[in-house]
Amino acid sequence: MKQKIMDTSIHLFDKKGFTETSIQEIVDELGVTKGTFYYYFKNKQELLTDIHLNFIEFLLKNQDEILQDASKDTKEKLREMIYMVLTSIKGRRKSARIFFREMRNLGPGYLDQNVQKRDQFRKNLQTLVEEGIHKGEFEEGLNSDMVTRGILGITNWSYYWFDPDGEVTEEELANIYLEMILNGINKKK
Repeated sequence: MKQKIMDTSIHLFDKKGFTETSIQEIVDELGVTKGTFYYYFKNKQELLTDIHLNFIEFLLKNQDEILQDASKDTKEKLREMIYMVLTSIKGRRKSARIFFREMRNLGPGYLDQNVQKRDQFRKNLQTLVEEGIHKGEFEEGLNSDMVTRGILGITNWSYYWFDPDGEVTEEELANIYLEMILNGINKKK
C-alpha cells in the first residue's frame, strides 16, 4: 500500500503540483481512508521526501554500478552515466520532474537528506571528470566543477522535453550529448 500511495501521489503531484494536491485527493484516488495514509506517512512532507529519496537512490545505485565497472574508461563511463539518466526518463519521468520541481517544497528537516544524496550524485560525476583529466583523457586545466554542472544541466533538463518514444532514441541522444561534451573536453592531439 505504501508504494501505491507513492505512485498515486507521483501522478497527482506531477499533474497538479505538490501544494495543490491534498491528502484527501490522494486517498480518494486510492479509495482508502486518511488513516491508511497516516499509517505509512506522518504528513505530505514525509511522502514527498520518500518520493525524492526513492528517485535519487535509484540514480545513485545505477551510477555506482557504472563507476565500479573496471572494464570501461572514463569516456565510456561518462557515456553510460548520460545514457542511464536518459533511459530513466521512460519509466521515471514524473518522479524526475517532481524531484527537480518540488524540492523547493521540502522543509529543512526533510530537505537535508535529499540535498546530501543529490550532491553525492554530482560529486561522483565530478570525480569521474577529474579522473579523466588526471588520466589525460580530458583536457587539462578544466574546471571540473563547472564541467560537471554543465553535464548535469544538459541531462537533467531532458526530463522536461525529451520523448523516449519520439524520433530520437535514448541511445542516439546519449551519443549526441557525449559528442557535444567531448568536443569541448577531449585532449587535443
